[in-house]
Amino acid sequence: MKKKITFLVSVLALALLPLIWPDPYLLSVVASVGIFVIAAISLNLLLGYTGQLSLGHVAFFGLGAYTTSLLSLGFDVTLWGMTEPLVVTAKPVWVSFACGIAFAAIAGWLLGKLAFRVRGAYFVIVTISFAQVMRMVSLNWVDLTEGPMALNNIPALTMWVPGEGVIDLASKLSTYWLVLAVAVVSYLLVAAIVHSRIGRAMIALRENETLARSVGIRVTHYLGIATIFAAGIAGAAGGLYAHTVRIIDPDVFMFMFTIMMVIMVIVGGKGTLAGPVVGGLLFGLLPEVLRGVVSPEIQWMIYGVLMIAVLVFMPKGVVPSAGNLLRRYSAKSMSEQTPVVRRKIA
Repeated sequence: MKKKITFLVSVLALALLPLIWPDPYLLSVVASVGIFVIAAISLNLLLGYTGQLSLGHVAFFGLGAYTTSLLSLGFDVTLWGMTEPLVVTAKPVWVSFACGIAFAAIAGWLLGKLAFRVRGAYFVIVTISFAQVMRMVSLNWVDLTEGPMALNNIPALTMWVPGEGVIDLASKLSTYWLVLAVAVVSYLLVAAIVHSRIGRAMIALRENETLARSVGIRVTHYLGIATIFAAGIAGAAGGLYAHTVRIIDPDVFMFMFTIMMVIMVIVGGKGTLAGPVVGGLLFGLLPEVLRGVVSPEIQWMIYGVLMIAVLVFMPKGVVPSAGNLLRRYSAKSMSEQTPVVRRKIA
């Protein structure tokens, strides 16, 4: 019950933030951080709950971004073996957005079928290679993706409002609430998976795969489910990014974005629902807080020192360490309030 109340209060506070502090720059920064928090939530399902380190997670982010952009803009391309070009007219933005999520999820399923045949370093190499292949395709398939020239004028997502009709969600305020809504849905979806029989099987695989196999847990099946949902949520984050920034190029597949997601998950606390959110807000907002206070070089030094300090003194992450500290404090308070019963010696 305490966790549910904390969640509701946190969501309410974030929803009311624009009314208390309606600074467009602040809303833009928080919305940008929120998009990568959603991507980190998706990676946590794979890294935190199944123990599989995917360093190619940005591939699903980029696939979601490119799929929704291409479908909402429309395109024509001549495929190998075809004499006439394939013409796809522009689709409604929410249809394109849903297709981006579905396409990323299917790509996750295909990659899982291939990559989960190996483990450890080999799995990491397969995922990195997949992301690099996606980046090279987006860079060189100029007829479809415009290559380094980028896809421009991507339409914003829309919403029907009573009395106003269909409006574009292009303002800083509407973008902020849109990102918050998708983040809440992603969080609740991952929470539902983790607390189900599927989630318990994933955790069992993370803790001891051999033992999990011995009791009949199908390893590839549950890892595949984790990859499908993780890829789909990452695709949603990529779609939000495309419709918010409204221009994308092959840099959406940059390895740096994957590292950013991994840092958010590990620093916040992998294998916890709140970990990616706390880690994302901490390391996403810190550079903006330090901007204007110290020089850029000092900013990155503080950023690095703080990250090392968290990993050294809180190796399980901020959220588990804070939870342990609160439990010790509560236990100490309870013991001090409990009266001591003295027995009479006969």
